[in-house]
Amino acid sequence: MSKRIFLTAMVLFTVFLKSCSFAPEYLRPEMPVADSFPAATKPGDGRQQALDAADIGWRDYFVDSALQQLIAAALANNRDLRQSALAVESYQAQYRIQRSALLPTVSGGGSGTKQRAYSYGGNHVTSEYYSLSAGVTAYELDFFGRVKNLKENALEQYLAMEEAHRSVRLSLVAEVARAYLTLLADREMLAITEDTLRNEEESYQLVEQRAKEGVSTQLALAQARIGLETARVDLALYRRQVGLDLNSLSLLTGAEMPVLPEASAISDRQPFPSLSGQISSRVLLQRPDILAAEHELKGANANIGAARAAFFPSVSLTANAGVMSGGLSDLFDGSSGTWLFSPSITLPIFTAGRLDAQLDVAKIRKEISVANYEKAIQTAFREVADALVALDTYREQLSAQKANLQANQDYYATARDRYQEGLDSSLTLLDAQRSLFDARRAYVSLRLAQQVNQVNLYKVLGGGWKELG
Repeated sequence: MSKRIFLTAMVLFTVFLKSCSFAPEYLRPEMPVADSFPAATKPGDGRQQALDAADIGWRDYFVDSALQQLIAAALANNRDLRQSALAVESYQAQYRIQRSALLPTVSGGGSGTKQRAYSYGGNHVTSEYYSLSAGVTAYELDFFGRVKNLKENALEQYLAMEEAHRSVRLSLVAEVARAYLTLLADREMLAITEDTLRNEEESYQLVEQRAKEGVSTQLALAQARIGLETARVDLALYRRQVGLDLNSLSLLTGAEMPVLPEASAISDRQPFPSLSGQISSRVLLQRPDILAAEHELKGANANIGAARAAFFPSVSLTANAGVMSGGLSDLFDGSSGTWLFSPSITLPIFTAGRLDAQLDVAKIRKEISVANYEKAIQTAFREVADALVALDTYREQLSAQKANLQANQDYYATARDRYQEGLDSSLTLLDAQRSLFDARRAYVSLRLAQQVNQVNLYKVLGGGWKELG
């Protein structure tokens, strides 16, 4: 009975040691930022019901069918995203390699030798030797959790790379949206320039006719021509910009550009889903880059356990069993069996401070990971806060710019009528024409900046958790 109790105790002790780990308990650091962001909108502003950009899929946030088509193509074909996915697979394979060290590697082998040799006395002797065996070699019994903690570190590195891939995916969605909006804005700029060129041509012809009649001067004609040639310069510029925008989208989508429908002007686009009220800063904990930083921190925490386990004995086991015989026909005789059991233990006695230094390195790297994690949260908080601050200010600025555009349209209409009636000089008409062109361009640029800010808000909140997996 005492022998059975002893064996039971040894088994329980072994199980206990197998579950032993010297890694410190992981505690997520406190968030080094405020509990909530500034209010995204003013209460009672009458806008549509708010949607949480951090929890909405990109198909629900980017409702433009052409943009959805581009994003889907990019997610399927973009080469940067493909490289990121392959990197994840590489880290997953590394994790599987490290995990395999927890289990013994069983291998088998066989050999056969037949030899004829010259012996003393001038006789020749022929000898035979055959063997088959299977067993394990130098399998570390992980009593102190060193291998387990190395496996945990490899797992956290793999998970961190997965989050980095999600971050690349989210960035790609936002980049395609920005490129598409830029294309819409440049198309509208091109249309405005074409319209302005027509106006400049009409004005030039009108001034030219008046100059022939002696009503207008050559100076006024020269000024009208300057406006005309400037419009032609701008026309070439925006034609080039539209072409560059299409090339940029082609690179992002990673495939031949789909035929895009003639989209509405960016100034007529409906705004993206908006945010209202207070937003908890804890939404940042779901951002892929912050999750990646936390996995790096957990991996550094596991490395401390591996460094601590190095101070304790390392137990390895080599064992095999097989058959051996001097003749092939006798190889599987009952008397030909062989076995080997060879445990070994290695205890560090004097390492000249190497193990202490390795532990110090592991602890310092954990502190570095903590600092990186906290800095990632602080950076993310600022990015979101900046985007939220811009929401209302862009809305106010757009309202003022729209009023400015209307004033310039009225100014141009009045100046044109007065010039045709001979009440004002062509200088006033040309000034009104250029002022209107600048106001229209400024409004389009501002509208683009507003919508790009909404795209950035979707990105910095880690948008699309439902569709980033």
